[in-house]
Amino acid sequence: MTTGSLMVQGTTSDAGKSLLVTALCRWLVRQGVLVAPFKPQNMALNSAVTAAGGEIGRAQEVQARACKLEIHTDMNPVLLKPNSDVGAQVIIHGHAIDTMNAIDYHDYKRVARTAVLESYQRLTEQYDAIVIEGAGSPAEINLRHNDIANMGFAEATDCPVILIADIDRGGVFAHLVGTLSLLSKSERARVKGFVINRFRGDLALLQSGLDWLENHTGKPVLGVLPYLHGLHLEAEDAISREQQIKKQEGIRIMVPVLPRISNHTDFDPLRLHPQVELIFVGPGDSIPAADLIILPGSKSVRADLEWLKAEGWETAIFQHLRYGGKLIGICGGYQMFGKQVHDPEGIEGEAGSTNGLGLFDMETTLRLKKQLRNVEGLLLMDNTPVSGYEIHAGITTGPALDNPALSLSYGMEGAVSLDGKIFGSYLHGLFELPTACASLLRWAGLQNVTVLDYQAIREENIDRLADAVDQYLDTKQLEVLFKVTTPA
Repeated sequence: MTTGSLMVQGTTSDAGKSLLVTALCRWLVRQGVLVAPFKPQNMALNSAVTAAGGEIGRAQEVQARACKLEIHTDMNPVLLKPNSDVGAQVIIHGHAIDTMNAIDYHDYKRVARTAVLESYQRLTEQYDAIVIEGAGSPAEINLRHNDIANMGFAEATDCPVILIADIDRGGVFAHLVGTLSLLSKSERARVKGFVINRFRGDLALLQSGLDWLENHTGKPVLGVLPYLHGLHLEAEDAISREQQIKKQEGIRIMVPVLPRISNHTDFDPLRLHPQVELIFVGPGDSIPAADLIILPGSKSVRADLEWLKAEGWETAIFQHLRYGGKLIGICGGYQMFGKQVHDPEGIEGEAGSTNGLGLFDMETTLRLKKQLRNVEGLLLMDNTPVSGYEIHAGITTGPALDNPALSLSYGMEGAVSLDGKIFGSYLHGLFELPTACASLLRWAGLQNVTVLDYQAIREENIDRLADAVDQYLDTKQLEVLFKVTTPA
């Protein structure tokens, strides 16, 4: 068979690009196609670590899983991790090169373009099909110059495009027609069809609109994906409204939504657990009582630490501990447990130091070079196997580390308070192994823990997406677009 590339672009952020790319990846695998995901440029604080120690967007890790592949930095050659409202760390081919403001990065995109095209070329030499995800919208007029994320990439590689829009937001026809009208003539010709996402109700009521859209634009509607209730797909970045709370009997866990929260996908196994009520507490929200508080990762530890104190969390945490509650810190949250966080080089903002919560006798100094690795080991509380990944720029030292939390392949890691109430670690993915999740929930006070197979849930939901492609999209048209030819 011969195959080709197809790019999914969206009329807005969160239109369903990541979802559709994941769905198409698994659908193509089912057709026997050797396929890989690709996102030229991603802006996200949820990331993953490759076997070679590179960093890419978390969404591409999910898409690689859909392709049944190990992740590689070529799948996401440019990753931007915002650490302020005007600046972001720039990661090229898996490694941070600098922190830039928006104007500086706009000029740098000519260099980033080379990295993007190099990665794409390598993928095309290894795989029969590439499913490409755009970023945001291709109709952002102010970002069109030197574009590498949407139509600029599609034009450079002569790649066909399909547009997806979210009907649940309202205005779906305006989104599609408006986006199309803001493209150049060659870009409009490149759009081969539309997909409408998250439709609820009787499709017959939508049909007249679909007919009008096809007549008005001269382009086909490739299908209408329904609102898939209960679907779990790891978020590319933002915490959606649907993730804010899950009420079940058992144990209550609270997570503050830091302004620069990173890798909040750490908490997906907890959010899905039938015995866990997970509450994400945002700015200005009241802080309810809980059995366990978890301080998450952060891309701007000192700034988020100051925010945490201003929101009343310092007082709430000490009260929580006095009443017998448990506390976990992951990565940046773990760093906040110490006496001070130092940033002498101004890696995450203005150079300086910030007082921590003083829960552990330790200090952290931020350094430009990150620690990026996948690891396995044991929870020292009961020698339960654990696995995960590290993404951090900090070096933590102090007497608190003499009572470690984990024994990992490279040595001891993290810290546990002498009274056993506080657990800190750099390890993301703490809750993904079923036995590790169960062990930590028991430590937090949950009795008769149900063991949840999170990896099986991920696979079931990816397969559910591929089923939706078969059921709701025009697969014959997709085969034409991917140039798939099946034996007679």
